[in-house]
Amino acid sequence: MQYLQNKNIVITGASSGIGEKIAHNVAQLGGRPILLARSDKKLQEICAQIQHTTGRQAIYYPLDVRDQQQIKEVFTKIYNEVGFIDVLINNAGFGVFDYLHEANMTDINGMFDVNVIGLIACTQEVLPSMMEQNKGHIINIASIAGKLATAKSSVYSATKHAVLGFTNSLRMELANTNITISAVNPGPIETNFFAIADKSGSYVQNVQKYILSSDEVANKITKLMLTKKRELNLPRWMNWGSNLYHLFPGIADKLMGKILSKK
Repeated sequence: MQYLQNKNIVITGASSGIGEKIAHNVAQLGGRPILLARSDKKLQEICAQIQHTTGRQAIYYPLDVRDQQQIKEVFTKIYNEVGFIDVLINNAGFGVFDYLHEANMTDINGMFDVNVIGLIACTQEVLPSMMEQNKGHIINIASIAGKLATAKSSVYSATKHAVLGFTNSLRMELANTNITISAVNPGPIETNFFAIADKSGSYVQNVQKYILSSDEVANKITKLMLTKKRELNLPRWMNWGSNLYHLFPGIADKLMGKILSKK
């Protein structure tokens, strides 16, 4: 665990959920969490909590990952004021569960802007320095939905398919370096994600027994920073379902159709 001592760990979407919990974990392990999110007030409060509970200083920069110019400015500030970024965790993201014929383009564009374009733009900002120093770790928070599509999440699933495709291709581009590229594919997590994604509350109610603890997910992602593992799937049985789907899609539809259509 000493690997994180004095390491600079940048976390997008750090104002709540697993991003916030990862920030606390990083500080407890001696790292320097650098929090990025839109809410200045929430980030300030989290940094104060981290200082109080761990004695470590966390740093924050307000950032809307939909704004590519702001991304450039914030990452330039980080490099100038803090130094090398050892780990980037692309955690910012959101979903809206709608049937496609009922979805609106504002939500569709928003999901791609945050989940895909923002993630790529943040990654692009850290790569030159990581390649120059031949070290670093980029962790992209994707989703089981990127492997196993479900009804009423066509656009959200598409964004996470894109994240996985990007992650796997980038790993190949950097195969001859010491830079690690990892993807995290969680199932439903107990966070405020569903306040936007599932306004009716029916999905959360239907999959309650499958929902992952945010603490558990944050802890596993923290441990992932200490490895060169390419992919983390949570829970494992959902990944087995995605493997079954790719091998035998017709059979998987029949066996898992009801489970995957609970939105």
